[in-house]
Amino acid sequence: MSQFEKLLRRLLSRPKDFTWNEVVSLLRKLGYEEQGGTSSRKRFVNSQKDVIHLHRPHPGKILKRYMIDIVITHLKEKGKI
Repeated sequence: MSQFEKLLRRLLSRPKDFTWNEVVSLLRKLGYEEQGGTSSRKRFVNSQKDVIHLHRPHPGKILKRYMIDIVITHLKEKGKI
C-alpha cells in the first residue's frame, strides 16, 4: 500500500489527530495547490478550479473534525475518492 493510500485511508477514518501537513500532502497528491497569503485562511484549488476553503489551525496543527468532514465531502462530490 502506497503512502498516499495510507494517508487517504487515515483521512477517511476521521482521526482525532489528523494534521495540517497531512491534509496538505494529500491534497497536493490529488492535484490541489495551496493558495493564500500569510493569513490562516487557505484555499486549495485544482486545475478544474474546484476550491476547498480551510482555516489553518493554530497554535496547534491538528485539524478540527468539521474540517476533515469538509475535505471528505468535497473530494467525494468531485469524484476524487
